Amino acid sequence: MKKHNTVKVVLITLLLFLLLTWIFPAAYFSGEYIDQGRIQMGLFDMFNYPLTSLSYFGYIALFIVLVGGFYGILYKIPAYRTFLDRIVKKCTGKEKIILSVIMLIFAVATSICGLNIGLAIFIPFVVSLILLMGYDKIVAALTTVGSITVGLAGTTYAYSNISILLSSLNLKVDYEIGVRAIILLVGLIVLIFNTLMYIKKENKVTKVEKKTIKHVEEKVEDKKVEVKEEKEEKVEKNSKSTSKAADSKKSSNSSKSSKKGKSTTKSGKKNNNKAAVKDEDIIVVKESISEDTDEDLVPTIVDSKHKIWPLVLGFILLFVVLILAFVPWGESGFGVNWFDNATTKVLEYEVFKFPIFAKLLGTVNSFGNWSITDMFLPLGILVLFLALVYKVKFDDILDGFVNGAKKALGPAVIVILVYTALVLVTYHPFQLTIYKMILGLSKGFNIATTAIVAILASLFNADPSYVYQSVIPYYTSVVTNSDNYSIVAIMFQSLYGLTMLVAPTSLVLMGTLSYLKVNYKDWLKNVWKFLVEFLVVLLIIFIILAM
Repeated sequence: MKKHNTVKVVLITLLLFLLLTWIFPAAYFSGEYIDQGRIQMGLFDMFNYPLTSLSYFGYIALFIVLVGGFYGILYKIPAYRTFLDRIVKKCTGKEKIILSVIMLIFAVATSICGLNIGLAIFIPFVVSLILLMGYDKIVAALTTVGSITVGLAGTTYAYSNISILLSSLNLKVDYEIGVRAIILLVGLIVLIFNTLMYIKKENKVTKVEKKTIKHVEEKVEDKKVEVKEEKEEKVEKNSKSTSKAADSKKSSNSSKSSKKGKSTTKSGKKNNNKAAVKDEDIIVVKESISEDTDEDLVPTIVDSKHKIWPLVLGFILLFVVLILAFVPWGESGFGVNWFDNATTKVLEYEVFKFPIFAKLLGTVNSFGNWSITDMFLPLGILVLFLALVYKVKFDDILDGFVNGAKKALGPAVIVILVYTALVLVTYHPFQLTIYKMILGLSKGFNIATTAIVAILASLFNADPSYVYQSVIPYYTSVVTNSDNYSIVAIMFQSLYGLTMLVAPTSLVLMGTLSYLKVNYKDWLKNVWKFLVEFLVVLLIIFIILAM
C-alpha cells in the first residue's frame, strides 16, 4: 500500500481547484449575479491558505488529535483490550447483526444530532471491534463512513447541518420529514446489503487463500523429509568407511567436497528461487491478513484478567452525553426548553451571593447547543476517572497521549487540507459561474440540472453550510416557484450525503481512510455499487416527488 495516499489525493484535488481559478471567472450573488472576472490563485496562496484554514477550522483538527490521544491512553490500560475481547466474544455468531446495529446507531445519530464529525470519538473503538471480529478495513470503512453519509443524506432534525438550507428556502426543520426518514431507512438497507455482499465475497477469497497456503506448506514439508532421509543415508555410508581409507582419501575428499559444495550452492540457489516464488505467494497472503489486525488499530493482547466495569460505564456515559449534547432540543428542533432552563438555574445558583457554578464552569452551553470543543471536558474527565481506577502512572498517561496523538496527525492534516480547499473556492468563487451555466440549460425547476449542481456544490465545499450558501441564494433567483423548494431541499441534502461517500473533499471519508491506511482507489473499487444503487433510489424518490 502506498504511503500517504489520502494526502496525495487531497493535494491533487487542491491543484485541480487552483487550475479552475485560472479557467473560470469569479462571481458572487448579492441580490443579483455579479461577475468579478478572473481571480487567479497564486503560488504564495498555496502556502497562505492552509494557515487560514488552520485559523478558522483548527479546532476540528485539534479535536481529532485529542481523540487520538484519548485512545493512546486507553492502549496503556490492559483492561481496554479485555473490554474489546469480551464484546467480541459475546458477539460471536451475531457479527452481521452487530454491524447492522452499529450502522443504524451511527446513521440515526448523524440524521438527528448532526454528529458527522462528533462520532469520530467512537470510530477507533468501532474499528477495533470490527477488526477483532475478523473483518477487514473496507468493512470498517463501510460501517463507519457509509452509515454517517447515509445519515447526512437522510438528515431529519440535525439543524446545525441544514440551517442555511432551511433559512434560504424558508422551510421548517420538520419539512417533508416522512420522505427524509424514508431516505434514511432505504439508504441503511442498501448499505447493509452491500456490506454483507462484500463480506460474503471476501470470505470466499480468504478460504481459497488458506487452502493454497496449506497445500504449499505440505509440499515444503515433504521436501524437508526427503532431504533429511538423504542426509541420514549419507551418514550411514560414511560411518562404514575405515579411518585408514578416510585418511588416505582426505585430500581428494576435501577437493570433491569443495566442488560438491559449489554445486550444492548452485542447486541451492536454484531451489531457493523456486521456493521464493512459492513463499512470495504466502507472504502476500500473510500481509493482507496482518493489515486487518494492525497493531495501530487494535490494542495488544493481554493474558491476565481485568475488571471492565469502569470502561463500560465510561463509554456509556460518554455516548449518552454526546447524544444529549447535540440533539436540537430547543426551538430549532423539538421545541423542548428544559435543558436551557436547567442550565440557566444552575449558573444562577449562588452560595452566599456568589455564583459558584457559573465561576467553576465558566462559559457553558446547554444540551442541544454544544459544539465539538465542548466535548474536550468530558473526554478529560473520563481519562482522569479511568486513570484513577486502573492506577495508570502519570508518565504512562503522557506517553499514551503522545503516541495516540501522533497516530491522529494524519487525519488532522487531512482536515486542514480539506478545509484549505474550502478556503480556496471561497476566496476564488469560480463555482457560481459553473452553476449559472448548468442551471441556464433549462427554465425553472429541473431534476437533472438541480442534481448536477447539488453534487458539484458538495464536491467544492466540504461543509454543508458552505454548500448551501454557495448556490441556494442564486438558485432561488432562477427557480422562483417556491412550491418546488421542499423537493430542492431534499435533493441538496441527500445528494450532499451521497457525494461525501466518495468525494476527495469529504472530511469523514478522507479522515477515516487516512486512519485506516486504506487506499482511496481501493475504496472507490469497493463502494461504487452502493453509490450507484443509492443514487438510483434517490432519483426515483425525486421523480415521484416532482410528479
